[in-house]
Amino acid sequence: MAPRPHTAPDIAERPEAQDTRPSRRGAGLVPGLIVALLALAAAVVASLGIGARPIPPIEVVGALLGQGTQSVVGIVGELRANRTVLGLVCGAALGASGALMQTVTRNPIADPGILGVNAGAALGVVAGATITGGLGLAATVWFALVGAGVASAIILLLSASALAASSPVRLTLAGVALAAVLSGLSQAFVVLDEAVLQAYSFWQVGSLTARSIDEVTGVVPIVVVGAVIALLLLRGLDALALGDDSAISLGVRPGRVRVWSLVSVALLAGTATALAGPISFVGLVVPHLVRGMVGASLIRVVPMSMVVAPALLLAADVIGRVIGGGSETPAGVVMAFIGAPLLIAYLATGRKVGSA
Repeated sequence: MAPRPHTAPDIAERPEAQDTRPSRRGAGLVPGLIVALLALAAAVVASLGIGARPIPPIEVVGALLGQGTQSVVGIVGELRANRTVLGLVCGAALGASGALMQTVTRNPIADPGILGVNAGAALGVVAGATITGGLGLAATVWFALVGAGVASAIILLLSASALAASSPVRLTLAGVALAAVLSGLSQAFVVLDEAVLQAYSFWQVGSLTARSIDEVTGVVPIVVVGAVIALLLLRGLDALALGDDSAISLGVRPGRVRVWSLVSVALLAGTATALAGPISFVGLVVPHLVRGMVGASLIRVVPMSMVVAPALLLAADVIGRVIGGGSETPAGVVMAFIGAPLLIAYLATGRKVGSA
């Protein structure tokens, strides 16, 4: 008897030919979301109650309502509430932008600074400090956003050019080169002015202490716009993760998706960096942790990253208050100590680190 030719059902039954992506996308979604929300709630409570002076949860609630002693109301309602709101906004922005960056560049160790967004924001801070003669908090945010926007515009032009349009690797290398140039310009300004050096040194360590709620809420619409753009791109980015040819066959325009992704990253990472400084590892580590919880689909990774990232950033800020011994350790420093071991442990387990 002649051998029966392979038919579509035969091929589908072969394990290596099956597309396991849909099952992985839904793996652990509900449990992961519950854990992430509980972790975020715990981080918020800790951020409001733990510090040089521990405050019980009941007094924290009263202080938020304007009740209690004047000192407790001042500590919780002003200082710690400011830091908590800033941590929530910056964490969500960094988590989402990190997931987008890793997908657009197809680089599993990419973070929001790899395309020069952070370096552009830093140059904006230096320019603002030079013009204002110091660290004018309200003005510096907008200078940093302008710097991040200029850097993003350069990357957008490069992404549309023949040099990098067809190669995420070339786009990544172009971003690294741009970041080096912008960082060099920032250092040149810094060494010429002591006042600028002091302002820049305070900003560059990454901290949640510098901004008031009014300053944060003033730029929240920018973060919202960036987040909405990111959410609207998720299906296109999922298709793009399969490769440009596959994405085109599914009706997705890779160039357009990349351009809008970079716009979203500029808005999200640029705002977060302008507010809190260049905090590393949040946008790098969190997307990998989330993929281990809910699978590789960006439809789940990006929203979950916007929950997990602020929890991790607030936890780093709380740890910095506790270990400071009277003087606080900036969240950016603590995040480096947390993020580096997490990433090393993730790699050491032999798990496949990928962007999709």
